[in-house]
Amino acid sequence: MTEQPIVRCSWCGTDPLYVKYHDEEWGKEVHDDKVLFEFLILESAQAGLSWITILKRRDGYRKAFADFDVHKVSQFTKEDVERLMQDSGIIRNRLKIEAAISNAKHFIEIQKEFGSFDKYMYSFLPEGKPIKNSLTSIKDILPKTEISDAISKDMKKRGFKFFGTTICYAHMQATGMVNDHIIDCSFR
Repeated sequence: MTEQPIVRCSWCGTDPLYVKYHDEEWGKEVHDDKVLFEFLILESAQAGLSWITILKRRDGYRKAFADFDVHKVSQFTKEDVERLMQDSGIIRNRLKIEAAISNAKHFIEIQKEFGSFDKYMYSFLPEGKPIKNSLTSIKDILPKTEISDAISKDMKKRGFKFFGTTICYAHMQATGMVNDHIIDCSFR
């Protein structure tokens, strides 16, 4: 009996952190609002940067943003913003830090309106189910879709910042709303 070789989407390369993220998280369905909030903060921080830059600072973000407790983050003050601006464990961008705090408040508003952020996000998907694309190459992965356009537009209307359609689609991929692993990937 011959063991099948492990095949991965080529975008993750060989960096152990990237490989672990690809194998264990990317494209895997998540319905926990805490994890969805974590990725909201991380994906928003990533705007204009590479994802590996954020992954390498993930623990720093966890410490800086109260273990991704949305209620605690929503209560952060101007003093917290100044503290975070000195924190080398995160991307020290004032607009992104302020957006994370503001987005936490909007996240809670959505939870109140829909029962959970998860229900809100899945309300945009056909039949409320994740999308499993059948891609043969990473070249086939789209940077955005009509669904990410719609979610991003609605979130912008609700006051969210740093969550355009491309960031939204990355969030959808990260949390398994969309599975864009190539068809031959062992972790599909």
